[in-house]
Order: sequence, then structure tokens, then C-alpha cells
Amino acid sequence: MTGSPTRTRPPRRRWPRLVAAGVLTAVAVLTVLPDRLGGLDRWTPFAQIVAFRPYVVVVVGLLGLVALVATVFRRRFWPFAAGLLAVAVVGASLVVPRLVADPPPPAAAPTLTVLSFNVYEGRADPAALAAVIRAEQPDLVSLPEAGVRFRDRIAALVGPDYRAESSTRPGVADVYGVTVLVSDRLGAVRTTVDTSMTIPALVVTGGTLGDLRFVAVHSRAPTPSRIAMWRTDLATLPTWCGATQPTIVAGDLNATYDHSVLRDATRGCGDAATQRGEGLTPTWGPRGGSVGPQIDHVLTTSGIEAASVRFLTLPGSDHRAVLARLALPSAQAGSTGAAAGAGTGTAVPSSTGSASTP
Repeated sequence: MTGSPTRTRPPRRRWPRLVAAGVLTAVAVLTVLPDRLGGLDRWTPFAQIVAFRPYVVVVVGLLGLVALVATVFRRRFWPFAAGLLAVAVVGASLVVPRLVADPPPPAAAPTLTVLSFNVYEGRADPAALAAVIRAEQPDLVSLPEAGVRFRDRIAALVGPDYRAESSTRPGVADVYGVTVLVSDRLGAVRTTVDTSMTIPALVVTGGTLGDLRFVAVHSRAPTPSRIAMWRTDLATLPTWCGATQPTIVAGDLNATYDHSVLRDATRGCGDAATQRGEGLTPTWGPRGGSVGPQIDHVLTTSGIEAASVRFLTLPGSDHRAVLARLALPSAQAGSTGAAAGAGTGTAVPSSTGSASTP
């Protein structure tokens, strides 16, 4: 007498699961690491996505942990956990170093204080900004999205201690302008307009700055219709970061250090926030920039280092202000030679001062 045949389970087909895990991992790579894939981050939608890489890394890491926990109960989830966690680890290795501060500069080094604040189409509260300026006494202030209208409002509030100039003419909307405030402590400086970017920048030289130059900038945002202009704007940064002349660049660059375009363009510059371990602190986004990417920067050429960096939330703007105290080389202090300006036009002065011709 023979028994009934033993029933065996058909072998599980693994390849659909592996393909699904591979597809999910590929999507994670595209969202976390587009700048490492032949410069995909130079194009929409990756230019917009990579700006939020720190947040995307957290999401991918959490999904990987969920898959890892699920693997304890169902081993079939291990390819998902392995792929997602691997991408999260690589992404974290690119952003976490910006939380580690460099060694501080010498305490006895001479300093220069810089304030950069995008006033959001001139909608920021000028009284609140003036209060910060009076309290902090910055030497130089960069105000993107501030044309003649906003310049006149802030100049009236800060008084004769600051010279205020704009990169645009009367009647031009604030959003297309950049305004700079220069403390009278810097003496007889010269301010010129540089038209290399699609939004004119301001270059401040001379006075007690000596050979040092200060550049107030605003690049286009990488919206789908203007992403080519964004790339063109950032491509002008080597003019300042790659020069031998000591330079400070401050303003809204509409890019983070997760963008390969910004990294390539600023190889000769250090970032004040990153130097102080604040390279992931948001400066733009909902709720006044308390959540979002860091797109406002104070950049410095070699030898100029950040001693401190603070981020201030002011009413009326979707950006946070960046207040950086910069340590200068000892040789820079008290130097008197006037630096050559990079401008191609004359800045528009307020009633508090007159612009020099280039």
C-alpha cells in the first residue's frame, strides 16, 4: 500500500520583489543624490528637490528603518531595507559635515560684521530691520529685493550713520533691486553696480576696507521657467570667489550646498554658516524660514573666517536674516589702498550719501 504523495510548496518567485526593491532604491537615489548623477540637479525637477536633501534623507532613512523592522517578521523585506538605508547613509554623509564647526579664528583678530536679509519684494518691516541694525551695528548690510522705494524707507530709519544705495533706478519694483547699507565707520567707500547677474549686484570698495571688496547679490530662483538664468547667475560667482582679491559675497543665492552648481562656483570661498556648524539652518520657507533650505549666504575668500553666525526672524519676509561676524587677516586691518571695483555702472544713492562713478 502506498501513501499519498507529499505536497510541496512551489518555490517563491523572488525576482518581482527584487525588481520592486531596485525600483524603489533607484527613486531614492534620484531624489537624494541627483547632483552625483551627471549634474541632474541643474535641471527641473531635481534642482528643486535637492534643495531639500536634508529632509529627504530623513524621510528615506525612516522608510528604511520601517522596512528593517518589517524584515524581522518577514524576511522578504530585506532588499527594501538594504537599498533605502544605503541611500540614506550616503545622503547623510553629504549633509552632516555641515553641522561640524571649523576651529574658531583667533580671538584677537580684527572683525567685520555683515548682515544679509532678503526683504521679500520690499514687504519686510523696515522698522524691525532698523531696530536690528541699531542693536547689532553691522558694518555692511546686503538687502536683496530692495529697490529705491525700500532703500529710502530704511535709510530714513537708520539715519546718517549709514550710507544707503540701490542697484536700480526709481520706479523699478523692489524685487529687481539690491540695496546696500554701509556704515560711516568705513569711511569714503565707493559703490558700483555689477551687471554680470540678471539682477544687478552692488560692489563696495575703498575706504577703510582697503583691498577688501564687498558684493551684495541676488540670483534668480530655479523655477522651471528661469532655471537657465539661475545657472547663469551662479556661474558668475567665480569672478569673486576665484579672485586673489579679498572678497565677501552676501545675499540670496537661491541655492544650497547640495547644489553642484553652487559648489562648483564657490570653490574659492568659504561659507560663514558652514564654518560655524550652522550649514543646515534654514533661511527660507514657510513660517519665516524656520523650516526649509539654506539659500542665503555670506561667502568669504581664503583668510576671512566666520567668528560667529546668527539667524534672525523679522516680520514681513519669508527669509531669515544672516548676521555674520567675520575675522579678518591681521594684515587687512587698517589697510588703506582702494580696491578696483567690478561694477559697470553707478549705484543710485539715497539722500544720505552720493555714489562714486566707476
